[in-house]
Amino acid sequence: MAAATLACNNFPQIKLLFSPYKNSPHCIPFPIHKTRRPSTSRRVTSNRDSYAQIGNPRSSGYSSSTTFRKLDTCLVIPPPNGRKPKALIKFLGGAFIGAVPEVTYSYLIGLLANEGYLIICVPYNVTFDHERVSREIYERFHSCLDSVLTTGLPENGISAAEIADLPFYSIGHSNGALLQVLTGSYFCDRIPKANAIISYNNRPASEAVPYFEQLGPLVNQMMPVIETSPMYSMAQNFSVDGWKSLVDIAERVIPDYDQEATASLTKFVDQLPSVFNQVAEGTSEFKPTPAENLECFNKLYNVRRTLLVKFDSDTIDETDVLEKTLKPRIESFGGKLEKVVLRGNHITPCIQEPRWQVGSVYTPADAIAQGFKAISLNDTRILSRTITDWFDNLE
Repeated sequence: MAAATLACNNFPQIKLLFSPYKNSPHCIPFPIHKTRRPSTSRRVTSNRDSYAQIGNPRSSGYSSSTTFRKLDTCLVIPPPNGRKPKALIKFLGGAFIGAVPEVTYSYLIGLLANEGYLIICVPYNVTFDHERVSREIYERFHSCLDSVLTTGLPENGISAAEIADLPFYSIGHSNGALLQVLTGSYFCDRIPKANAIISYNNRPASEAVPYFEQLGPLVNQMMPVIETSPMYSMAQNFSVDGWKSLVDIAERVIPDYDQEATASLTKFVDQLPSVFNQVAEGTSEFKPTPAENLECFNKLYNVRRTLLVKFDSDTIDETDVLEKTLKPRIESFGGKLEKVVLRGNHITPCIQEPRWQVGSVYTPADAIAQGFKAISLNDTRILSRTITDWFDNLE
């Protein structure tokens, strides 16, 4: 794969092994608007550049010494133990859970990092406007990447030059799969060399959200009551210090208090007001519609190599529809589309290692628990190995 010199809109020129397929007759550069991402919460503040333990040392795919780096609004996860990365992965999780991938995808991310990949996760809040969120994710990812390409990751012994020479891939799950395909269709520059699309799903809102058609009128009727509620006003004005105080109390009072679960719940709940507001304002369908997305993919998709992953027990998967749509487009420019069917279901990528502490005496319960643990994690391990083997064979 030849290195491409890129001059994409307002981004600085860099050297990175992006897909060189930039001159499609259908390739229409998507307009870049430098938007300021609104804050969705006043509960938590964080530094632009900080470090933290990913997941739980006992439960993630990482060793206990592995950390992730928060850079701007993204999470940067290097390979553990000072290893040099062999490729860069952009990772997007599913709707709602994609807001906190360090918790909901920590085991899968750990497996990928352990295989030698440098991962940049882009957390995002769920929205009915897929066009807008795709643009925002693209801008935020490349803003983070530009910072990494400028400074490297000196704390991990990785120089900027070593990152600039890496092949660039992307992985998306569920709604994140949709957003990765949209990105590969909206943009011509700085797109991945290859996409791994897991459990693609883009059903109409009436099918994706149960009772959606009844939800709009209900929310419209309830919002005036909710907004005048003293509890609603108190929640809106609850300070960061107030939330911190509650967390501190919980840590002292509740045994084995789980900060990860609290962080995940907080970020999940923070998305709900925006979703309800969109419904109350009359949103009735995703933008673009699923049919419009498929038409866009058929005409504009630009990623040369794509792996579609579906699970044999996934009842909401639409990978087969995506395959029929992408195949003629990818073949038209000499690319390659592949599909694999693995054992598992829609949440297999989100499976976490169960927390089970063996006591001083090994009991039958310990044996049973460890057996279930092995079974639950095996499908996720196979998923990780399938994707990384496919990436490795692209070299």
